[in-house]
Amino acid sequence: MQDSGGSAFLADCPTRLAVEIISDKWAVLVLFGLSTRPRRHGELVDLIGGISRKVLTQTLRRLQDYGLVERHAATRRQVAYNLTPLGRTLIEPIEVLTDWARDHGVAVADFREAAEAARAAAVRPAS
Repeated sequence: MQDSGGSAFLADCPTRLAVEIISDKWAVLVLFGLSTRPRRHGELVDLIGGISRKVLTQTLRRLQDYGLVERHAATRRQVAYNLTPLGRTLIEPIEVLTDWARDHGVAVADFREAAEAARAAAVRPAS
């Protein structure tokens, strides 16, 4: 993987930043949740199963710092988040990953279960 910014294996390569962003499961889910329309904090909590309000707030702030999400406050209680034009550029790659997961998720889960079973069998003493 080489781009004009340098080798992806170098610590200061912009590619590493992109990988860091998309490797955060909450960031990807928040970005995808905002892909169709702006949403309020509570809507995102309801949409994204398992995310706490605190973690959502931290994730939104981090995505704002990266320039991917904007926060719009009409009033203190009416705050909505939406994707920036830069944030929108990640939706297509996220959709590709989502399609891949839909197509191959069962196979990955099967391999993981088999590996866990093999590790458990290797640790058990022979009777």
